[in-house]
Amino acid sequence: MAKQPHLLVEPGDLTDIALVPGDPGRVDRIAGLCDDHEVVAQNREYKLVNATYEGRELTICSTGIGSPSTAIAVEELEAVGVETLIRVGTTGALQEGIEIGDMVVANGAAKDEGTTGRYESDTVPAVPDYDVLSSLVDAAEANDEDVHVGPIATDDAFYAETDEYINDWEAAGLLAVEMEAAALFSLCRRKGLRSGAICTVDGNLVEGTQKGETEADELPEKAKNNVERAIEISLTATTSL
Repeated sequence: MAKQPHLLVEPGDLTDIALVPGDPGRVDRIAGLCDDHEVVAQNREYKLVNATYEGRELTICSTGIGSPSTAIAVEELEAVGVETLIRVGTTGALQEGIEIGDMVVANGAAKDEGTTGRYESDTVPAVPDYDVLSSLVDAAEANDEDVHVGPIATDDAFYAETDEYINDWEAAGLLAVEMEAAALFSLCRRKGLRSGAICTVDGNLVEGTQKGETEADELPEKAKNNVERAIEISLTATTSL
């Protein structure tokens, strides 16, 4: 089989499990916490590294921002033999009391994006694999984290998240909003792959805070610190999967 056109990998290049952050820079951050690592490929928004963590071989692959690029990553990772994908990202909270730096493990995602509609009806749920979800929660609790577990929203339009959208999501009891999980969950389910997602909160939309509003950098300092803790939780989860 020829190399995949975007990830530039072929069967045998990667491991059976992949952590999939959105940010290519986060690939290096995850790799830095591993015992060893090696860059496999890099193209566009996709950077791929193979690593070992506590004896567990794993792959780290960035997806870029949004569901379309995430779907490409899932399609091509599946084509070369990856079987489990775990999103490690950031998210905006939609309920009062969820603080910047808190952890959210999604048990489902509302499809407020356009990519999954090309694969299936909006009535088909976007849900993670139970074993992956449980491993993330267990790893978080073992690390003495307060973790919020519940449904989130996946949205395409970061700058079009109006008060009406936010109010509807809040009223529905959705914990947070991000841009990739629905595509990850839906495509993995359709392909018989396992998936999960853990995100750290970088702002609370119902409380009027959003990443980048008051900081020189994209993420506030507390969220930066907790990105590393989310990474550690996801790495721990891989050792039981």
